[in-house]
Amino acid sequence: MTHATAINHYENVPDIVKRFVAASGEIGKADLEPGLRHLIDLRASQINQCAFCVKMHTEEALNDGESQERLQRVIVWRHVDDFTPAEQAAFAWTEALTSLDPKTDYEVLRADLRKYFTEAQISAITAAVAMINLWNRVQVSNH
Repeated sequence: MTHATAINHYENVPDIVKRFVAASGEIGKADLEPGLRHLIDLRASQINQCAFCVKMHTEEALNDGESQERLQRVIVWRHVDDFTPAEQAAFAWTEALTSLDPKTDYEVLRADLRKYFTEAQISAITAAVAMINLWNRVQVSNH
């Protein structure tokens, strides 16, 4: 939904937006399962209350073969058995980097990530979280 007072960032700063799109594309080339990227994007978008992004990432995940049941339970991932330990570690990292809290113990979260992902994959996950947070904020700025 576009509001009458929305600011067209895409038109106002097209070179910046092109670089955001290019950076997002580079993250897509990293050694990271596309399904995991969809889940990361969806979880951050839920936290950031970006309706446009939640809808988009849900549709993308469904198109790539993710189940509706799992997508419906991403928001309650700690309370269901639908997600692998690796996905759970990625969700915890996504949440920690999306809702910054000075009490977060990043060392514990990194140790959990290292059980399932290489250093390069952890960097790709971190970049994916940063990128979806950027896009969420661009979209939310026009709510």
